[in-house]
Amino acid sequence: MARKQIAAANWKMNLTYQQAQSLLDELFAHKIELSQDQYIALGVPFPYLSLAVDKVKNLDHVGIAAQNCYTQKSGAYTGETSAEMIASLGVQYVILGHSERREYFLESNQMLTEKINIALANGLTPIFCCGEALSIREANAHNEYVGQQLQESLFHLSADELKKIVIAYEPIWAIGTGKTATAEQAQEMHAHLRKVLADQYGLEVASQIPILYGGSVKGSNAKEIFGQPDVDGGLVGGASLKADEFLQVIAGLK
Repeated sequence: MARKQIAAANWKMNLTYQQAQSLLDELFAHKIELSQDQYIALGVPFPYLSLAVDKVKNLDHVGIAAQNCYTQKSGAYTGETSAEMIASLGVQYVILGHSERREYFLESNQMLTEKINIALANGLTPIFCCGEALSIREANAHNEYVGQQLQESLFHLSADELKKIVIAYEPIWAIGTGKTATAEQAQEMHAHLRKVLADQYGLEVASQIPILYGGSVKGSNAKEIFGQPDVDGGLVGGASLKADEFLQVIAGLK
């Protein structure tokens, strides 16, 4: 069974409503050719989820992602958004554990366990982010560190539950630092992540989990990166804010 190939956009905290509308219109003014196993997931800010869901409702293999959710079902948590609310809009995906959430909002592996559980309970597909900072990479502790992120947030899941997860690897050390990760380095870490999954759940399960690369993917490097055997697409930041650039990224799916 072929793994899903996913071009996932993460708009982060960018664009006004009008700009979001224009970007979606520009993106889908093009006829995007996707094969049976290829998908697009657009991670848009909370205020634009309904707009985005409406824009893609008649498109096959295109889904919308929230960029976060809270750990609780409902209650007195002013300013938070529950997985149930997100799912009720017709959203399919939720990005969890992004490096910015971990760094700026101090999200722990334990908190992400709770978010994973509540997302799955509400029928959302988590895009679970993992990755290491430069100090960890330079200490040659990156394999253990990222493996521990998977272990502490995902290994309580059954094999059937794990198969509903998408993993995104972010080499934090190569984002905005002037250092660049090569396609070979991406493949090396993705192969390691798949081995971590295989050691826990078996090769058959591990081979079904899409692992996306989140290290400054753009139109010019997408094809080379996505061509690596264990890289199943990308979680794309800046390049997803320009329609022509993101279309090139989508075209890079193997």
